[in-house]
Amino acid sequence: MARRAAVIYLYGTLFFGKGASENDTKAPGATARGHVIMGGMFPIHKGVEKIDGSFAPQPQICVGLSVRALVLSLTMINAIEVVNRSPLLMDLNITLGYRIQDSCTDVSTGLRATVDFIEQAKCGKGHSPSKCNQPVVAILGAAFSEMSILVARQLALDMIPQISYSSTAVILSDKNRFPSFLRTVPNDEHQTAAMVRLISLQGWNWVGMIISDGDYGRSALEHFATQASEYGICIAFKSILPYTGTDEDLRSAVRQAAQTISQNPKAQVIVSFTTPTHMTELFQELWNEMMRKGQSVESMRRLWLASDSWSTSAFVQGDLTLEDMGQVVGFNFRTGNMSSFNEYLDRLEVTGYNNTQNDTFLEELFMLMNESSISRNTDLLASKVVKAIRANINPATVFSVELAVAATAQAIASVCRNRDCKNPGNLQPWEVLEALRVHEFEGQGKSYTFDSQGDINEGYDVTIWTSLEGKINVHDIVAEYNPQTKNFTLTSSNSSGRFQDLQQIFSKCSNSCIPGEFKKTSEGQHTCCYECINCTENYYSNDTDMDQCMSCDKNTEWSPKGSASCFPKRVTFFKWQDRFAVCLLAFSVLGILLVLMVSALFLHKRDTPVVRAAGGPLSQVILYSLVVSYISAVLFVGRPSNLQCKARQVLFGISFTVCVSCILVKSLKILLAFQLNIDIQGALRKVYQSYLIILGCVALQVTICISWLVLKSPYKKIISLPQTLLEDCHEGSYLAFGVMLGYIAILAFVCFICAFVGRKLPHGYNEAKFITFSMLLYLISWLIFVPIYITTPGVYLPAVEMVVILVSNYGILGCHFLPKCYIILFRKSQNTTSAFRKKLYEYHVKSSDSFSVSGSSVSEKQLGFQQSVRDASSFPPKEDYVKPAVEKNYRNRDSFKVSYRGKNERINQYSFHRRSMSF
Repeated sequence: MARRAAVIYLYGTLFFGKGASENDTKAPGATARGHVIMGGMFPIHKGVEKIDGSFAPQPQICVGLSVRALVLSLTMINAIEVVNRSPLLMDLNITLGYRIQDSCTDVSTGLRATVDFIEQAKCGKGHSPSKCNQPVVAILGAAFSEMSILVARQLALDMIPQISYSSTAVILSDKNRFPSFLRTVPNDEHQTAAMVRLISLQGWNWVGMIISDGDYGRSALEHFATQASEYGICIAFKSILPYTGTDEDLRSAVRQAAQTISQNPKAQVIVSFTTPTHMTELFQELWNEMMRKGQSVESMRRLWLASDSWSTSAFVQGDLTLEDMGQVVGFNFRTGNMSSFNEYLDRLEVTGYNNTQNDTFLEELFMLMNESSISRNTDLLASKVVKAIRANINPATVFSVELAVAATAQAIASVCRNRDCKNPGNLQPWEVLEALRVHEFEGQGKSYTFDSQGDINEGYDVTIWTSLEGKINVHDIVAEYNPQTKNFTLTSSNSSGRFQDLQQIFSKCSNSCIPGEFKKTSEGQHTCCYECINCTENYYSNDTDMDQCMSCDKNTEWSPKGSASCFPKRVTFFKWQDRFAVCLLAFSVLGILLVLMVSALFLHKRDTPVVRAAGGPLSQVILYSLVVSYISAVLFVGRPSNLQCKARQVLFGISFTVCVSCILVKSLKILLAFQLNIDIQGALRKVYQSYLIILGCVALQVTICISWLVLKSPYKKIISLPQTLLEDCHEGSYLAFGVMLGYIAILAFVCFICAFVGRKLPHGYNEAKFITFSMLLYLISWLIFVPIYITTPGVYLPAVEMVVILVSNYGILGCHFLPKCYIILFRKSQNTTSAFRKKLYEYHVKSSDSFSVSGSSVSEKQLGFQQSVRDASSFPPKEDYVKPAVEKNYRNRDSFKVSYRGKNERINQYSFHRRSMSF
């Protein structure tokens, strides 16, 4: 009751003036005379006691002394005393007084205090100066944005400068609506940006938000949501606690907020722009909610990002511990040197109660401390009061108040240098406002200036609450935030480790998508809630939580499914060291060696019947064309070049054309020698010119190849495959390539037909069967090659063509020459003229036995046969041969008679004249 009586008395004198004279200095709360007066508005009390049953307007009684706010009023007093002792005002012979009033954290009370300031500012205009105190030229306050917005609208009518030390709502930076409002702290847009930056750096993207209803909280929510979306941060929930209303409304809102927090366990980080009172209620309700559900303490713990409104209010823990609450990361204004204020508190502790004469707020604190103290020792009481004050100091806010006083004093000094400011009315508030906006000022050795929005943006100190023996330290600064660079600067080596500890907290709706995955968000969900999908082939993601996969350069890169990077495509071609290539090269070299050995053997045995029957000089042409063909096969191995691409097809085409042309001449020679139809044989003899035929066939192929090279020649190309880059030869014109191969096929087919017709000719020297088989092998191999070549691109495509070339070459070598080499080396008895003629004779006898003779003259076929034998007789050299088992009558060296007695009847006699035929 004594406490209430004291409070009623104090505020009765404040508002009604009962028991106080007009000049009673206790009336405003805290005053000091001076030539220029600066007003101050602080929430010295936490609220007002509402009186029901009365409709008449009346001031309400303030209750709940706030020592933290009292500290700020004492800071203002000390700062003014320091300025008065400085050369700045002493040289001008003026002093700065103060008039501090209590807003009681109530809008109505704050507005009444504002009206009092305005009346003091107007005093002297139309009034007798003797009846007025010195007018107020600037006001320091208010603490909260809601109060500052209302006060600023009133003060703007008379352009009285208002400097706030902690009101951070963004709306107050609008100079069109609040032209006289200034502040020594940054607005909340920078604070929310700092929080968003910290959340982004820690990798969180799923956070909750608690705000107090009003301009301060809603403005912070708006700016935080906008900035968070730019960083891909989602707000899991928003809880709004009422700033005004009944206690039941507040309890209901706090209970709902606690349930929302409990229902969102993934949101481990909660941003809070609310009052310390709200946070106290919320922490207690979270504890109650946990107990009701029988959950562990871990379910309650969160990481709290505390705004400047409660980041230094350790008392919010109530009966809980910091371990119960979780972790608190606070954002507060930059701090300064506290030495001046600490010295003031030291003097206050010495002087004690004597300092309360002009400060009813401090007097109330002494009275409260006196009631709770057993001892009545005044020295101990003063020590207790100062200790309570020191426990509630917020260094950042103290620095802001000192900065505001310094700015106001220097603005007044700049105006009063040119006039006498001692007389009331000589210094107008708007002049001080102009000086504040225009001039720089100094504070604690550093220059400051208000920006175009009337703010001083020095950034923020970031604190992490710590606990030692149950006592919470809220001033442990670990980093500083620079709003210009939007980066944090660690204050010590230990700060890095403490920031890393925060990374252990997981606050995401979904697990992070690792590199190689991308986020897929379901329709209607938050963008932070997603599932992770592997990137498809040739796409990659190289960072966590990417919204989409990036494409590789498909011409030079590739990537498998779920890849975190692209890989350069490996350059491939038919390499020399490839086992298949080594095998084919071995066959090519073996083929060349066999051809050279056969050529040497044929040259050595060039006068033998077998060599002469094989074509003589033409056999050498065939052999060396095969050498060139084998060499062309080698060009299909290795890294291709433009020259190599042109040479390999042309060499094969021309060399194999030479080979097939020679075989064609041999086929025609056999038909010419043994064709029984005289008419056909005569026609063949007229056109048969072996070397001209070879030159004509080869010339046509050369023309085709030259046209191919000139018009659209083969060239090197790079084929982009899924994982490799294949270096291969493009044929330039596939039509020309087909014409070249088709031309050889036509020649081979003609050889095949001619050889097939003569396949039953004498076995000993007849090559028709071998030509037939070799040409058939060539045609079949190339017919198989064509569809494979068209449908199967790849590194082994050159090997396919190489195989076909080798098969063709070995077919000719094996069918045309190796049997003759066998006879030359191992059947020497068959490589004689006599053996050769014996086979020829046996063939003629066998052929004659098939004739049908019935006493008539020799048929036309018999005459043709006679001529064939004559022609064939020129194949072997002129040597005697063993007499056959038939009757032979030699008339001379140039003719002979053959008689046949096979069926008891002499059929005919033929005279054969040897001719020398050149093939």
